[in-house]
Amino acid sequence: MVTDLLASQSNRKSPAAHGPDFSIEVENNGYAWWYVDALSRDGEHGLTIIAFIGSVFSPYYAAARRKGSVNPLNHCAINVALYGRGGKRWAMTERGLNAVSRDQINFQVGPSALHWDGTSLTIDINEIGVPIPRSLRGKVRVTPRAMISQTFVLAESGLHQWQPIAPKCDVEATFQSPTLQWSGTGYFDRNCGSSPLEKAFLYWTWSRSGGANDTMIFYDVDRRHEGQYGLALHIDCHGGVTHMTAPPKAKLASSLWGIPRETRSDETTPAKVVKTLEDTPFYARSVVSSSISGVATQSVHEALSLDRFRTPIVQGMLPFRMPRKSW
Repeated sequence: MVTDLLASQSNRKSPAAHGPDFSIEVENNGYAWWYVDALSRDGEHGLTIIAFIGSVFSPYYAAARRKGSVNPLNHCAINVALYGRGGKRWAMTERGLNAVSRDQINFQVGPSALHWDGTSLTIDINEIGVPIPRSLRGKVRVTPRAMISQTFVLAESGLHQWQPIAPKCDVEATFQSPTLQWSGTGYFDRNCGSSPLEKAFLYWTWSRSGGANDTMIFYDVDRRHEGQYGLALHIDCHGGVTHMTAPPKAKLASSLWGIPRETRSDETTPAKVVKTLEDTPFYARSVVSSSISGVATQSVHEALSLDRFRTPIVQGMLPFRMPRKSW
């Protein structure tokens, strides 16, 4: 049975006391990623930024692993996606070991970098988008309202762990290319593991939602060898974590690529997809409306099919969205 590695409430620290720790050890063939998503206060804009060591969706990393043990630092990327007025921008250029530097508070991949100053995470972005090669350049500042040290094990095989570092953040986004400036609320977490995702998981859904001061997170994973497992967490404005009873699963419309989607919602209120932000052959990111304990809410939601990801046809398509550079 999976063990939740929950720290006690007395171990919670202020945002200035600890941070994301970009210096963590990542085993060969393993991975770590730091994830930020945010929506603007007016609901017109959104972003997702994922900084990868051992890019889990990289066709180059997958091909290298088939030949043996691989240093994940030779397969790093900072994925940036912007949504909203003016269209969508996407960048995810993988880079090798000589383009990567990191310590506890800094992580740089090529011309883009993350820096933790003890209170806020600043992300400097300087990328070229795909499939249209347009500049994607700007700065995103993520300021947690409270931080969490608890880590949860999603699968024992490969010790796949998830940490909701800061479930509620204030986010400021300023871009020169495209010209864009907004503020809103967001979310910040970390995943890491010692083996490829597709070896441990078949499928998962994840969502985060909440009001002005709290966050609810639902994680449902279908593990390849260990069966199904779910987490349902309520996190208050001080970072206090409690397990909650998850509402029933509710089916959502499949993505255009046919990825099945489901979420958690009260039986009395149908859940629905408000908008699909990302639609790929193996992954969908969406904004979803549902009801939790009688309260209407909107969630950032993802559905991931690892069986789809590892098919030869999808692996052949990925380089068009994920180019690789040696610097």
